Amino acid sequence: MEQNENVVEMRGITKVYPNGIAANQSVDFFVRKGEIHALMGENGAGKSTLMKMLFGLEQPTSGAITVNGEKVSLTSPTVAISKGIGMVHQHFMLVPSLTVAENIVLGMPPKKGLFIDYKKAVEITEEYAQRYNLHVEPDAKVMDIPVGMKQKVEILKALVRGAKILILDEPTAVLTTQETGELFKELIHLKEQGYTIIFISHKLKEIKEITDRLTIMRAGKSMGVYNTADISEQEISRLMVGRDVVLSVEKDKAVPTDVVLKVNDIEYTNEWNKKMLDKISFSVRRGEILGIAGVEGNGQRELVDILFSLDAPDAGSATVLGQNILNTPQEKIRQMGVSLVPEDRMTFGIAGDGTIEENVISDRFAKKEFNKGPLFDMQAIHAESDRLIDEYTVLCKSSKQQVKMLSGGNIQKVVVAREFSSDPTLIIADQPTRGIDVGATEFIRKKLVELSRNGAAVLLVSADLNEVMELSDSLIVLYGGKIAAYFDDTSALDDEVMGEYMLGLKRQSTEEIGRVCHEG
Repeated sequence: MEQNENVVEMRGITKVYPNGIAANQSVDFFVRKGEIHALMGENGAGKSTLMKMLFGLEQPTSGAITVNGEKVSLTSPTVAISKGIGMVHQHFMLVPSLTVAENIVLGMPPKKGLFIDYKKAVEITEEYAQRYNLHVEPDAKVMDIPVGMKQKVEILKALVRGAKILILDEPTAVLTTQETGELFKELIHLKEQGYTIIFISHKLKEIKEITDRLTIMRAGKSMGVYNTADISEQEISRLMVGRDVVLSVEKDKAVPTDVVLKVNDIEYTNEWNKKMLDKISFSVRRGEILGIAGVEGNGQRELVDILFSLDAPDAGSATVLGQNILNTPQEKIRQMGVSLVPEDRMTFGIAGDGTIEENVISDRFAKKEFNKGPLFDMQAIHAESDRLIDEYTVLCKSSKQQVKMLSGGNIQKVVVAREFSSDPTLIIADQPTRGIDVGATEFIRKKLVELSRNGAAVLLVSADLNEVMELSDSLIVLYGGKIAAYFDDTSALDDEVMGEYMLGLKRQSTEEIGRVCHEG
């Protein structure tokens, strides 16, 4: 097969769900052998649906798929894998308690009699790791390895199963600059060996750096195929969103006032006896955004869970305007003016079966203005939800639509509409733009800056380095459950320096970090 021949041809692909929503409308998608091809578009543009059909997770309503010149019916992932297609999902599909080798051979383990031949599993892992320059530790438990290595384990899993076409969904969402650079070298190495990579990402700089061509989707349709070298980031954004997008965050210098959130010596050990938080202390003031950066798994999730009473610390204290918030009912925390944009919007941010209206005002049903004696004032409820849908540009048919039927970006807008409109004193924003498109990202970032400049205190937790550096007025880096660095000015920071602290290659002195505890 020649270099420019298509290994994947998806022609006239249409996908209509039983509720009448058309996710894809006559989409053509062609990928050449030995290229890295980006698939881009806003959330809800139809890219995930298209890739689910290529991996056999869903079937098209109409259209044809050809792989390596053969017309195929991809009725399941097993069929897709047999045709040489592998998919690495945005949320890793690994078993934390098993070793790397056990995860790599999961579902197809080498046997010695009735038992798994673990030695053989390790040999397979080492052989493939060496062949593809994807270095992993076969005997390490997945729960103990860094995120960058988990990404490699997922890619090796696909390669061991014979994948020649790799679909990577947001592969750098949780990686540092250094880990991303390493991954890109490995992807180019795979490309040079004749592998084909479909790369789904919202990070325009990375798309420009790593891909050969790109297909842009908008509203379920293809907006065309472009040579990456011939199109600018601004043009890509315009084609994705249908208008110009501001790619950088514009904000006035912060003028912080009194302390809102004060955290002192928080400690937490998880169920596997690993210390996730080790004497964490910091303050967040009115009028500022304090960012928390770090590779996933360094205590960020545990810290947010503790601050919003989803978990309890082993030691330490945390107050909002002098009132204790640890082990406090969430309703009471909300009454103190605390809002949470959770990392997992589907589990903690919404009630999927509820309507948009029910979700967007679920924190204020009990308020006087939405009640007439013992009954709800439905007119006031409708008016409030319609106002929020409009103000937060939630793309939907009506406020009565089930929220789980929206795209990821619009679900996130429902969450932020509720959390940002409650006149919060403190906003805890955990990965507020993860996995959402440039348009929704721009909107949410602007709102966070606006709210902070209007006097809210904002605690921003983000694995997106550009986001946390651009949005934050001051910044903490977490590594190994400790504060590795504190910067009271983010203007001079760059990706390289941040990456060194995030990977534990550098650490500030106790005196430098000590300044993190603002005394007001």
